[in-house]
Amino acid sequence: MKSVLIGLATAFAIALPALAQAPAPKAPATEPPREWIDKDTGHRVVRLSDEPGSSSLYFNYNGYTPQGDKLVIATPKGLSTVDLATRKLSPLVEENGKFLFVGRKTRSAYFIVEEGKTKVVKAVDIDSRKVRVVARFDRGDIQTINADETLLGGVVVTKPEVETRPDGMLKRDNRFDQAAYEALGPDGKPLSFAEAKEVRLNERLESKIPMEMFVIDTRTGEKRVIHAATDWLNHLQFSPTEPNLLMFCHEGPWHKVDRLWLLRTDQPNAKPVKIHARTMNMEIAGHEWFSADGKTVWYDLQTPRGEDFWVAGYEVATGKRAWYHVERNAWSVHFNSSPDGKLFAGDGGDSEMVAHAPDGKWLYLMHPRGVPDVAGIHAPDSEHLIRPGVIDAEKLVNMSAHDYRLEPNVNFTPDGKWLVFRSNMHGANHVYAVELAKAK
Repeated sequence: MKSVLIGLATAFAIALPALAQAPAPKAPATEPPREWIDKDTGHRVVRLSDEPGSSSLYFNYNGYTPQGDKLVIATPKGLSTVDLATRKLSPLVEENGKFLFVGRKTRSAYFIVEEGKTKVVKAVDIDSRKVRVVARFDRGDIQTINADETLLGGVVVTKPEVETRPDGMLKRDNRFDQAAYEALGPDGKPLSFAEAKEVRLNERLESKIPMEMFVIDTRTGEKRVIHAATDWLNHLQFSPTEPNLLMFCHEGPWHKVDRLWLLRTDQPNAKPVKIHARTMNMEIAGHEWFSADGKTVWYDLQTPRGEDFWVAGYEVATGKRAWYHVERNAWSVHFNSSPDGKLFAGDGGDSEMVAHAPDGKWLYLMHPRGVPDVAGIHAPDSEHLIRPGVIDAEKLVNMSAHDYRLEPNVNFTPDGKWLVFRSNMHGANHVYAVELAKAK
């Protein structure tokens, strides 16, 4: 089975696992452990996948059934379900395509395949394993589905000749489920992975390729354009609770773009609303996600880049903000929030990444703590100011053997008791989970 090819419009799009990875990494001489207690943290870690090359979804994509009983993962053969109570792995579907997400209303896993020049979105019922066609379209890429599963959201380059040109940026490194970002510096020597990625992102941004965001009605198949620009449009995310609220980003080097935006899809000619405004040079914001209740957009904020780190929140209804300070070692490629909104998690990072953390290769459970007014005395305009706080980070998993070119993409299970992540710590890519409570 082969991976779906992705055009230039989505060459750097959110890395979603293919139903079949080509080629799957070779299995190590010995099978990775099924379960162990991390000797450095005291937390129990379990391997959920059986086959090398298996993968969970990107950190802000839903892989769980609405009832919270099953997780869907991609394997080299297709899609499989993990029973979260028993950890039993069961095959779900084998098709040549790419895993998209699991619906928040129905027990359906969505994936996309190519039939000639037509792209077909399909859904498989997680219980009956019956597959149905959801939508057909000719070009572009689907990135999100809304809360009631009536709208798919996607992006497309408006010029077919640009989308399909054989550009080097189309290349993907299947080992790490990312674009191949390799680049040379002014001295002709290879740049680090992190620096090369910035170069390639900037090249794509400066090309100013016309793009459109669109939605497809899953009931009628009707497709309509909701926003057009020469900005690099990416990271579409519908609210998990409000069917007509869409978040998206302007992709590119974060210090150069205004990244975070919201758009109503039910209001003709609605203008995008900017979520975060830069206040200093080299300030960056990104890797955004909705809280489980849809009331808050959270994101990685750095003031400035690589020096001061925050998990920042924007209340959608009121515009109020909260910033929780993160120590350098606890900065993470991706953060996430628990279903009840009381905790955060982070997947750490290596020393070449933006934080240049000397000891950052860990998975973290993060406890936010607000900074109170002194003696209960409030500033006159305190209600209109950013609510500050700090994060107390607890180490869960030692990731020293993990190659961070594969992003772990941590996410909480629906019961809030485990973190699911993917890792190559034992050689091949597998899906794992760590228990938040310490082993007894």
